[in-house]
Amino acid sequence: MAAMGQTAGSSLRRNLARALAEAGADPAPRPPLAEPQRPGHSPRFGDALAAEVIPRLRLAHAVQSRSLTLADTVPIDALGAMLLRHDNASAAAYVEALYLSGMTVEDIYLDLLAPTARLLGQFWADDVCDFATVTLGLAQLRRIRESLVAHLVKGAQPLRAAGHSVLLAPVPGEQHVFGLEMVADFFRRAGWQAQSVPIRSISDLTGMLRRVHVDILGLTLGSTQRMDLLAVTIRKARQASRHRGMAVMVGGPAFVGHPEYAALVGADATATDAREAPIQAARLLRLLAERG
Repeated sequence: MAAMGQTAGSSLRRNLARALAEAGADPAPRPPLAEPQRPGHSPRFGDALAAEVIPRLRLAHAVQSRSLTLADTVPIDALGAMLLRHDNASAAAYVEALYLSGMTVEDIYLDLLAPTARLLGQFWADDVCDFATVTLGLAQLRRIRESLVAHLVKGAQPLRAAGHSVLLAPVPGEQHVFGLEMVADFFRRAGWQAQSVPIRSISDLTGMLRRVHVDILGLTLGSTQRMDLLAVTIRKARQASRHRGMAVMVGGPAFVGHPEYAALVGADATATDAREAPIQAARLLRLLAERG
């Protein structure tokens, strides 16, 4: 499942303020930064991107002297700042430039899109932006992901009619499924039938499991405060599933650094990120088959 780390709110605010300051914008009426703004930047973020960042990435791609690393331009902060300013065109162009510079689609998924989505969520938690801004930002991240998915699944294992299936969903009440959509892409690349869906209630989930054969149910949880709800969801999902041998995997921020929590809520396994999830899922099914 997609691993989601936690970052201190003060550090996030500094990163946001720095990214926007470099674009000539002030994200909120907060005290000025201790360090002065670097000279030579356009007052418009899109202009700064076009004049400074993208040409540098294209040059790096042209000379092929080295691959781009996250430390070069702090892409997470830069992309997050563009999304907060609703500069979707620059955001899309920025990710495209990273791809052209040699950054793999896997790394864009796991090291840029996923942490940027987490960053937006933390900004909302820290009152840096409102929920609507987060929703619009995630919508743009989804469009960027959709533009890249064909590259990710290129050369994927063929989908078989009798292949394994996985259903991915958040715990009832958690609305955003962007991370699960990325996990689903990695499962599809591995030849799985994968679906990610939002669910409003446990009954929504159990209703689906009664109708559809699912080999693995993947659930994500954003906070350890809702562990009890996750445990109830897993228990009722197993009871309702038309596939009596259905396995359950869990992921999300609640399990970062604590894989042992999976057993506490009644799950069979967890995975550290989207790349690991299909591997762990296949391993889990083999183990269950050997036991059965």
